[in-house]
Amino acid sequence: MLSEKIIIVTGGSGLIGRAIIQDITKKGGIAINADISVETNLDKGLLNVDITNDDSIEKGIQTVITHYGRIDGLVNNAYPRTKDWGNKFEDIIPDSWRKNIDMQMNSYFVFCQKVLKHMAKQQNVAIVNIASIYGVVGNDFTVYEGTSLTSAAAYSAIKGGIINFTRYLASYFGKDNIRINCVSPGGIFDNQNPVFVENYEKKVPLKRMGTPEDIAPAVSFLLSDEAKYITGQNLIVDGGWTAI
Repeated sequence: MLSEKIIIVTGGSGLIGRAIIQDITKKGGIAINADISVETNLDKGLLNVDITNDDSIEKGIQTVITHYGRIDGLVNNAYPRTKDWGNKFEDIIPDSWRKNIDMQMNSYFVFCQKVLKHMAKQQNVAIVNIASIYGVVGNDFTVYEGTSLTSAAAYSAIKGGIINFTRYLASYFGKDNIRINCVSPGGIFDNQNPVFVENYEKKVPLKRMGTPEDIAPAVSFLLSDEAKYITGQNLIVDGGWTAI
């Protein structure tokens, strides 16, 4: 399905990133974990990249090109954020808002721009941007009742922006046969407060939170030639959350 495709996955050390790496590898691809927490060793699929630093992104991409001669796929998955991420709307400091948008949404732009320069010379290449259901619909704050949890305001702005940016890229690069899509996960179980989990699972039609393994195959599909006529789409993997 992904035989010998060279695919960079940003944030491959994270919860969803690890599952994406594993699924790409299982399907025959060569997955490269571009993460700030690893040391570069392409023989082991590791690439040290700070996605908040333009020079680091450029250097990482060039390292892959030098080693493999091409990049067949990119998954923008990394999710850097400030320590005050998740503050209530009233308590968000404007500089924090700006920094989170810069670290998350703007890093997607930079990574896409620098990778697409190389992809434009190839055929059958694809990008998948990881978005969210909260880039599609409004937040249901009732799922947080009885907990100290909330949803960061910047998250909705960032993910909504990424979805429409993906549509822009798909339109712009369609002439080059480059496919660019999104995957929008619903809530992913990560040992959250049991009250939140119960609240969430009551509302989602499939009656459970998602797992990273629910998300990864959708990403692999969009990277593969099986999706060769799919571009500019947002594949929502949410157990039916956005259907009701």
